[in-house]
Amino acid sequence: MLVADRVQSHLRLMYLREDVAALTARVLDTLRVPADQPLLEPTGLWDERDSVLITYGDTITAEGEAPLATLHRFVAQRLDGCCSVVHVLPLFPYSSDDGFSIVDYRVVRDDLGDWDDVSELADAPGLMIDLVLNHCSAGSAWFGQFERGEEPGRSYFVTADPDDDVTQVVRPRTLPLLRPTATPEGERLVWCTFSHDQVDLDWSNPELLCDMLGVLRRYLDVGARFLRLDAVAYVWKRPGTRCIHLPETHELVKLIRTLVDAAAPGTVLVTETNVPNRENLKYFGHGDEAHVIYNFSLPPLVLDALWTGHSRHLATWMMSMPPARDGTAYLNFLASHDGVGLRPAEGLLEPDEVDRMVDTARAAGGMVSTFDTPSGPKAYELNLSLFDALARTHAGPDEHHLARFTCAHAIMLAVEGIPAVYVHSLLGTPNDVEAVEDRGHHRAINRSQLRLDEVDAALDGGGVRAAAFRSLRHLLTERAKHSAFHPNATQFTLHLGDELFGCWRQARDRSSSVFAVSNMTAHSVVLPLSELNLTVTDTWTDLLSGAPISHESDEVVLGPYASVWIASSEA
Repeated sequence: MLVADRVQSHLRLMYLREDVAALTARVLDTLRVPADQPLLEPTGLWDERDSVLITYGDTITAEGEAPLATLHRFVAQRLDGCCSVVHVLPLFPYSSDDGFSIVDYRVVRDDLGDWDDVSELADAPGLMIDLVLNHCSAGSAWFGQFERGEEPGRSYFVTADPDDDVTQVVRPRTLPLLRPTATPEGERLVWCTFSHDQVDLDWSNPELLCDMLGVLRRYLDVGARFLRLDAVAYVWKRPGTRCIHLPETHELVKLIRTLVDAAAPGTVLVTETNVPNRENLKYFGHGDEAHVIYNFSLPPLVLDALWTGHSRHLATWMMSMPPARDGTAYLNFLASHDGVGLRPAEGLLEPDEVDRMVDTARAAGGMVSTFDTPSGPKAYELNLSLFDALARTHAGPDEHHLARFTCAHAIMLAVEGIPAVYVHSLLGTPNDVEAVEDRGHHRAINRSQLRLDEVDAALDGGGVRAAAFRSLRHLLTERAKHSAFHPNATQFTLHLGDELFGCWRQARDRSSSVFAVSNMTAHSVVLPLSELNLTVTDTWTDLLSGAPISHESDEVVLGPYASVWIASSEA
């Protein structure tokens, strides 16, 4: 099939009243894609050496240096060989929400650096960049045009009539949905899914589509290897519906996928949809939507397992997860710039278990954000540092902080998918209560800004933060060496009882295997090797300790929260 034919089929479903042939030509011209280019499926997009560092561009700063240059230097010096992609959260001028209320999509913030700095990150190690689709800032030039009745902004935003039915609208916030705004045509009610400073863009307007595809082309030109579609689930609006996951939304993702595959083969499209697990999985489509989806259920289930001391819910969910088909993968993470989402745990944890997680998060110094439901506000996410979260269990704090923290990452790095580590987990950053007070929102608790000299002192010292960094770096380094950790390598969840969690990974060419097992408890647990079926013709080694595993041994004893990656030698 030719690219033009596929693009036209997407546009026909999205823009029923438009001249689709003419719009197809405009879209392809914007992306600089020949209409007669054959549509090819990309291959080899990732392997076991891939891992992502999630960070803001100015999380780490140094005197007299652009923060993006400081970030580049930090990654080169501290993470060489164990980080292949840096996800730099929005780089652009913004008015709120720590970058996600974008004023200008085409300009790098002066206080971060410039496009040359961005290109250097894209060249090495690699770059993930955000395309914020649902909304832009109320301080943007486009919204200024809307307020003045000028094109193109005049028709770039979603508005509602007073009698529109918006009672079913799903939102991640408790603020009023509609923002009254004065215009030359009178007061308009502007749709705001997230906040009144984040005004929703009208993707039913093909002029907006072409403008935003121009932004996409700019990000591809700078060399972004991964492209993250932020808040994509909400982009299409239709009064009287839930206004989430609408068919046009999925068609827009398919369109962007087609264009990315054609315009920049090898670029990976990632959807960010913090929703219940079944809804999230639909963004794979039939292999024709996202290359990669966030594995949003993993963080709350790992936290639940380590807080309770049993793996039952984590293992049950893992067994039910479909393996990602070739050309698609999960993005595994435990923490990010946002909190630990609770909606992805819906149907996986009982309400009273979620309530207990909320209580434990607060006991760990964290906070809880809520969202609107027909029955009232409900817990949406836990806001706290993962490092502080794992200093305790439901029963309280104990001496196993570092072991539990390392265990969580050993699980995340072992399971099927591409791993992503948040910079503040890597650095062992504690809750930043002062930042919450200064910025006025809960998510600031895990968005500290640090001086490079402070970071160096912490990582080179003898404290628990230095130990945490060394542990995570060791895990990342060992994972990258073994083909059984390819994001699409075969996986089976092991049946080892509630105290242990384990999975078997096998390289795609069957040349090697890894049995990854973790103790979820504060006491030692015996792992009978008979449960692993270690083949006698292979030599087995624990990748984490370097210790050989003898066939003559009957068992391995795992200390509190300890993990083993028992691997056969590569062929």
